[in-house]
Amino acid sequence: MTSERVIPPGAAEAPVSDTRGRPLRDLRISVTDHCNFRCTYCMPREVFGKDYEFLPHQALLTFEEIDRLARVFVANGVHKIRLTGGEPLLRKNIERLIEMLAGIPGIDLTLTTNGSLLAKKARALKAAGLKRATVSLDSLDDEVFRAMNDVDFPVARVLEGIETAAAEGLTPVKINMVVKRGLNEASIVPMARRFKGTGHIVRFIEFMDVGASNGWKLDEVVPSAEVLRTLRAEWPLEAIDPNYTGEVAERWRYTDGSGEIGLISSVTQAFCSSCTRARLSPEGRLYTCLFATRGEDFRALLRSNRSDEEIAERLRGVWSARADRYSELRSEATRGERKIEMHYIGG
Repeated sequence: MTSERVIPPGAAEAPVSDTRGRPLRDLRISVTDHCNFRCTYCMPREVFGKDYEFLPHQALLTFEEIDRLARVFVANGVHKIRLTGGEPLLRKNIERLIEMLAGIPGIDLTLTTNGSLLAKKARALKAAGLKRATVSLDSLDDEVFRAMNDVDFPVARVLEGIETAAAEGLTPVKINMVVKRGLNEASIVPMARRFKGTGHIVRFIEFMDVGASNGWKLDEVVPSAEVLRTLRAEWPLEAIDPNYTGEVAERWRYTDGSGEIGLISSVTQAFCSSCTRARLSPEGRLYTCLFATRGEDFRALLRSNRSDEEIAERLRGVWSARADRYSELRSEATRGERKIEMHYIGG
């Protein structure tokens, strides 16, 4: 059964739509560009080494600025807010921001993390008002996982974070696995087996050409259709309806009732036509596509004493002019463009 989102109190009944009729529904807020992992598909060490210059703290939006912008976005149609990074749990006092955002009526507030600090933070995050957590975990094989995060971080500590989050009620926990050919495709079945029947949802994500640093090659993409064939060779699966219009993960459930998995196919099955996501960078730039080359500066509006209505007017202008469909147009020409990096804007 498909479940429709409920419009939160104060949200626009008729949210602004872009040039393709896509409404503004989701806001992903990157609270830091720092991360304690150096995952090879996101922040390769050879680019993001010890001399790499991250944003200074004074450049970041304050929690009060983030909260104010979030409320403007909600008044213009946003229903769901996801905190990302970088690694969002590295942002000092992140619980205070969560408490502020949780005070916005009716908002579905979630967070994506690499799980390294989740066991330590889960209780405080839940107490602050976080609803759910999504954890990135690319393999259960410790050797493979340590090689992929490139900081020698063990699988066991991420698993501890997942279980602690579940125990604290940050459920369902979603586990995101980026599948890269030649690296971790052998981990597909073990990952599904480990979480089958737990209530957690594993989502298998095609390796994407985000940014200009991860050395993306098409032949390193494991298509979702191949992932599905691999899983169906082990267990019967049946397709189920999306939870809401615009959901990016294609949902499949085990026919024995032991849970579901998701497939995110941004390379082989572009979902641009139903994308309702806006992304806010750590220093307040608004991006209307994960593969964007430039963003609109909203920090300048905040810090020049503009009214909420003036900020909302700029937001409506940016979104109504949006025509992004990178994944539908993916070509040699678009791959050559200088795009924002994953660590800066989240997934």
